[in-house]
Parts: sequence; C-alpha cells; structure tokens
Amino acid sequence: MHKILSDNDFDEATAALFVFNGGLIGRVNKSFCDLLGYKNPDELTGKQFLDLIHPDDHGFVQDHIAKLENRNIPDGNILRFNKKSGRVLWTIIQEYFSDGEAGQTKIFCLTDVTFLKNQNDYLQNSLQRYETIFNDVEVQLGEMDLQGNITFVNDAVCKMWKLPREELLGRNYEKYVSEETKKKFDQVYRNVFKTRLPVKNIIFEVTDNEGVVRTIEKSISLARNAQGSISGFHMVTRDITERKEAENKIIEHRSRLAAIFGSVKDAIITVDPGLRVIEANKSTEKICGITVGQIVGGEFSQCKFSCNHACEEVLRQTLENKIAVKEYKTECEHQTRPQQVVSVSSSPLRDGQGNFLGAVLVIRDITLLRDVERELRERNQFQNLVGRNKTMQNIYRLLEDLANLDTTVLITGESGTGKELVARALHYSGNRAFKPFTTVNCSALAESLLESELFGHVKGAFTGAIKDRLGRFESANGGTIFLDEIGDISSLIQLKLLRVLQEKEFERVGESTPRKVDVRVIASTNKDLKEKVQNGEFRQDLYYRLKVVEVVLPPLRERLEDIPLLVDHFRVIFNERFGKNVEGISGEVLNIFMNYSWPGNVRELEHVIEHAFVLCHSGLITIEQIPAEIRNIAPSEHHTRQKPKLKASSEKEEIISALKKTGWNKAKAARLLGIGRRTIYRKIDDYKIDKEQMQ
Repeated sequence: MHKILSDNDFDEATAALFVFNGGLIGRVNKSFCDLLGYKNPDELTGKQFLDLIHPDDHGFVQDHIAKLENRNIPDGNILRFNKKSGRVLWTIIQEYFSDGEAGQTKIFCLTDVTFLKNQNDYLQNSLQRYETIFNDVEVQLGEMDLQGNITFVNDAVCKMWKLPREELLGRNYEKYVSEETKKKFDQVYRNVFKTRLPVKNIIFEVTDNEGVVRTIEKSISLARNAQGSISGFHMVTRDITERKEAENKIIEHRSRLAAIFGSVKDAIITVDPGLRVIEANKSTEKICGITVGQIVGGEFSQCKFSCNHACEEVLRQTLENKIAVKEYKTECEHQTRPQQVVSVSSSPLRDGQGNFLGAVLVIRDITLLRDVERELRERNQFQNLVGRNKTMQNIYRLLEDLANLDTTVLITGESGTGKELVARALHYSGNRAFKPFTTVNCSALAESLLESELFGHVKGAFTGAIKDRLGRFESANGGTIFLDEIGDISSLIQLKLLRVLQEKEFERVGESTPRKVDVRVIASTNKDLKEKVQNGEFRQDLYYRLKVVEVVLPPLRERLEDIPLLVDHFRVIFNERFGKNVEGISGEVLNIFMNYSWPGNVRELEHVIEHAFVLCHSGLITIEQIPAEIRNIAPSEHHTRQKPKLKASSEKEEIISALKKTGWNKAKAARLLGIGRRTIYRKIDDYKIDKEQMQ
C-alpha cells in the first residue's frame, strides 16, 4: 500500500505503527507504545527489533530480515511480541509504504490477535476433548446424509461393525443391513423426516462384518446445517445383544418359576416389609379358603382368613428379626377343610444384592400326616421329650390335646424327670409359641421377694424399690408362665395367685390398681399337693384351679427301656457341644445303666453322660469314664433290678432301631442294646430281620 503519511498522522494513528531500520526500531507511534505497554516512544526508538520478539519467533524473524530489507516480506505473518510486563502479545504484522520528501518509507502495522488466538486454542482443545469423549463412550454415535451415506461415526460404531472408519465413511448404510432391516430403517427415517420429530429406542437386528447377528437399540433425530436446513440424521445406537439375551433368560426363568409357583400343592404367599401381600399362588385358595384376588395388594393382617392367624405371627417373626421360621404346626380350619392341620414356614425374601424385600410364607397341609402320626403306637420324641415307654406315649398324646388350649396344667413328678421340658413342649407346640415363655422357681425366693418377682412393684413400695418394676406375669403377657415348685409358696402368694387364675388380674406390690393379664399358667411340683391340702398347707381351691389337667411324669427307674434312646439323645447333644465323635457306650456301661435306680432321674443320666464325655477320648464310652458312685455298685446290686421284658414285636423294633442308628453295624447295635454279639445275630435270625427289606 502506497500512501503519503505525515508525521502527525503517524503519531495520532489508532493503528500500532513502527518503522524498521536495519534491525532496529526506527520510529513508533503512541498506539504501538500502548500496545506493548510503554509510556514513551523514546523507550523503543533505537531498540533492537529482536528484543521485542518472543524467543521462539527469533529464528523466523532472522530468516526474514533480508526480505524486510528487500521489501518483500509477505503480509499477514503472525508474530509474538513481548510486552513490557513480560506477557506475550500475539499479532498480525502488515507492511505499508509511505512516500515523502525523503523518499519511500516502509511502515509496519501490528494488529493484536491475542484474544482470537486464545479463543482458537480453546476451540481446538474443546474439539479435541469432544472428539476423545465421542470415541471413548460405548454408545455408538453417527451421522448420515439424506441419501443414506454415512458422514460421521465414532470408534464405538467401528467396534460394533468390526470395520475401520475409512470403510464406513461415505458408504451407504444399505451395504450393512439385510433387505428386511433396510425396509424397517427406511420406514423409521421417512417418519422422522416427515414429522420432524425424533424417535427413541427402536430395536433392530443387524449382522456385523463377521456374520454375527447383533440386537441394537437406535434413537434417530434430524441433523441441520449452519443455515438451519435439514442435512441428514443424527443416530445414537446401543448394542443391547447381551442385555437382550439376559432379559430373555430372565423371562424364561420367570416363566419356569411361575409354572412351579402355580403348580406346587403348598400355599405360597410373599409379603413386603410392611406386611402387604405381593403374590400368592393358586394353592392358597384351597388351603386358606380365600381367593387370591382378595388378598394380593392388601395388608396381610386385614385379609379375612378364617383361622387363628398363627401364620401372621410367623411372618412377623421373620419381618422383625429377618430370620427363618421352620415348620410351625397349627390348626387352620375353614368351611371346606374342617380339622385341617398345617405346617407354616417363613423365610426372608432378598434380592440379588442381599437387600431385604420382605418374607415368603409357605403353608403345607399336614392333616393326613398328623392323622398317621396319631395312629402310630409309638414315637421316640415329642419336642425335647424323649422316650418310647407306654406312659410317655400317653403323655405325648395328652400334650398334643392340651397344646392349643389355655387350660391350666399341673405337672407332677420327682426331681429330674423333665417337668420344665413338658412345660416348654406345651408352650412351643401351641398357639402361644411366639409369645414369651417365663419361668419362676417358687422355692428359690422368700415370700416378699417372690411377690415382687411375680407381680412387680411400684417405686417406693418397700426399701430398695427405687423404680417401677414389671413382674413375671406382665412379662409373660400373651404367652406362658411356668411356676416351678408351686408346692413351696406361702399362703399369701397362694391367695394372690388364685385371684390371677380366677379374675385374670393382679396388683403390683405397693399399688391398688388392678392390671389385666392374658397368660397361660403351667405349674409343677415334686410334692404331694393333695396331702398338703389335707394338712392345711395348701389351699384346696387353688389346688383344684391348678389341677384342671395333671401330667404325671414317671421316674426313670419305671421306664428303663428308654435309657438307650436317652443315651443316644444326649450323645448327639454332647458331641456337638464338645466337638467330639463318640459313637455310643459299651455294653458293660449299658448294663450298669439298666440296673441302676437313678434317684436323680433323667437329669442325673444327663450329668453322667456329660461326665463321661469329658473323660472320653475314643469313639466309645467305657466303664472307666462313668462316675465312681455308679461304677462301684456291687455286682449283686446291678442285678437286683431286671431289665423290663419286652414283647416280641417291641423287641424286634428295638433291634431294628438300633441297627438303623448304627448303620446296620451289628456289633455297635449289640453294644447299644446292652446284649452280646451272638445274641443279636440269633435274634436277627429269629425275627427274620432283613436289611434290604427295611430300606
């Protein structure tokens, strides 16, 4: 550009101007000074030009010094100047020629492009970041023009199709899909173009470059150019092949579970933590006498079951404690199933991560099983009571009849016969099984202490009563209280206890307000209460209130045939407790046990077995390991009490039972029965006991 530029015009120009003179700054205007942060042009005049240039651009400037002298430097070069403050200034340098009296002068003009350069760098970095993100994501991103030619894809597209980007770009999508899929694609694309609305999550099946069929989920929207015109389509694609396969497996699994759920004979009900019914199977209608539609979605406690709601108690145990409850037996009668007996079980319901979702209730009709059991002449066990003795069989049947009643029961028998076990069996086989079971030893406390223990007291009732205290009756509310050694209580306690039995109410010590209580009373004694009544030591009215039903437990000496069963029962318990593997007792020990009088009854036998376990270091308890007071009984004393004679049928069953317990090991069975090896072989032949037939 050629122009006459006066000195005044040069100095006042808004553009930053300087004159280059043989590698030096010849002259600068005010705008140039302001641009570089100098106050006075004199600070720059005569300064080396390279001193103003960023070190990284020195080489460029030196290469072009000659060109500057020859007036042929190209316009528009970008140079970095150092401002006085040290900051870098990005500029575009342009040259002008001014014709004056002294001839032609070359003037250079600087334009500050620092902001534009920074913005361009930011855009370049952003573009690089976005490109990295686009290619790192697993979602497939792409664009296609209106003719179906692919114009953009990220790395995920290339990975799914197993093709490099250059083979995809510019190609028509029709090359990569079947004719059937193409028709579906075309329909979707035409619909998007026509309605101008995006579509989401359309599922297609495509075949990749290796012939593998993939299931994809595609979302499509219109692409527009800078002028806002439609230029093609944006595509977001997800490969959902694995997800679809997993969903199909889940559907198949659920179908199988639904078929099982609907076909099992047990009633199955699932509830959430709030006891709302989630699901119930068809068998629920038959067993519970209620249609599934009546209970699903409703609260379990509000469902109109025509039973004693014991199953609700079972569910609440699982929901509150997050534990399983197994095979609780109860009566569940309704119009179509009178006298039905069921086994109720409940388990926590959890998801795959172990989160608690509720509970599963399983109700099994065991009426037939119960009837069969009742027809059996003998049983080995009821709850924790063990024995085949005829008296014990009668007791089992009586306990079954009493279990679901609130009748007061008096248990009598010598010390150690298992009176508390009977009380617990009554409680845990009845409707109150999930309510408290409270035991009070009446003989262990003085009258004043026993009254407070039974009925509680209020603060200040007596010295030491520093706060209110619940009594055992209140603690047992809804459940069972077991009054052990009832024959030792005073007349005052007898009177107060009589009121509880008659009125179902009591008063705490130190107050006069009656308190209602719902509790079943079971009492026990080793005393002759009838004699105590005759002697005036026990109230007659209380005696008859307690003795609504009496359970008389026989001493162990009257049921010696149960000793092998009891020994085996305790053997299992102590093996687990001591971590041992004792298989049984020797025949000599069993003979001693069968001829001993057992004054301490079953409790004494338990302690003797425990004593032997401590000393036993082999698989068999021998005579050396039993207490001396039993071991040292004179031989004549061993034989003063004969083992009870058994009927042939009972003896045969004893032998079969022993054989089964010992895995048909005849020597071990003989030791368990307390007979010789020859004897058991002879009796097996006599009774024609055949292992194969017994399997």
